[in-house]
Order: sequence, then structure tokens, then C-alpha cells
Amino acid sequence: MAHPDGVDRITEQWHRERPDLDTTAMAVFGRIYRLARIAGDEGERAYADFGIGRAEFDVLATLRRSGEPYELSPGALAASMMLSTGGTTARLDRLEKAGLAGRRPSPSDRRGVLVRLTPKGIDVVDRAVAAGLARQQSLLSHLPPADQRRLADLLRAALEPHEGRGTAGGS
Repeated sequence: MAHPDGVDRITEQWHRERPDLDTTAMAVFGRIYRLARIAGDEGERAYADFGIGRAEFDVLATLRRSGEPYELSPGALAASMMLSTGGTTARLDRLEKAGLAGRRPSPSDRRGVLVRLTPKGIDVVDRAVAAGLARQQSLLSHLPPADQRRLADLLRAALEPHEGRGTAGGS
């Protein structure tokens, strides 16, 4: 077993005060929350090196993952990121001002627009995703690769009944 951590101290306190409670779920989600927060902070630091934050990265990554021509409607973009169109508009305004994405009229819908990565946007997101992934990998580097895969499999199994709920995640 690994060395006791802050989550162990919390669950031990609950066990002392309420021995009738099973705190296994608290131990699991306490660690998931703490690791997610650490990973999020590391990602923010990585993206800051490229002049973007997590919100902008999410838009750039969604467009990049969509494949060539790296273009989506604002509605499809918002749905993919599980955001309101208003929240997406503010992000797009910042990205357009930075020259990382642009909007153009939709050729198939007179009222619609399409959002597309610029060449600069492609370069920034490609470098930012590599930097963010390197930081994520460093957080797991103390675990052997087989344990990393096992952890990913266990988390997938835990999420399976809830797939489609919550946030998109993953960038």
C-alpha cells in the first residue's frame, strides 16, 4: 500500500466518528478530485506558455480534433464542449482577436457561420496539446505503464453507467 495521504486522514477521522459509514467512495472521489485539480493547474501553466487559457484551449482543441478543415458551426462547437452558445461566443471573440480562429459565412446556410482554425491557431494548439500532455504524463510517471493503463480502465468502467452526463472533458 502507498503511504497514507490527506484523504486517508479524512476517512480515518470519519471512521472514528462514524464507524457505521463506508468511506470507500469518499476515498476514491477525494483522490480523483485532488488529482484532477493538480492536472488542471498543470494544464493551465502549460497553456499559458502559448498565451491561452483552458477555455481557449478547449475551443482550439475541439476544432483541431474535428479534422480538416478544422471548422465547425458555433452550435456544433458549443455542443461538443457542453457550453452555452453565449459562453462559446465570448471565447471565439478572444480567439479571433488573437488570430487563432476566424469566422466566415456558411456556404450552406445564409444565416449561419463557421468557425475555423487559422494556421497560427493550428500551430498554437498542436504545441499546447503536446505541452499539456507532457505535464499530464509527468504526473503519472511514477506509475508503471501497466498500472497507468489499469487505472484508465478502472476509471472508464466507473464512468460507463454515467456516460453522456457531466462535462465533455479531455480536450
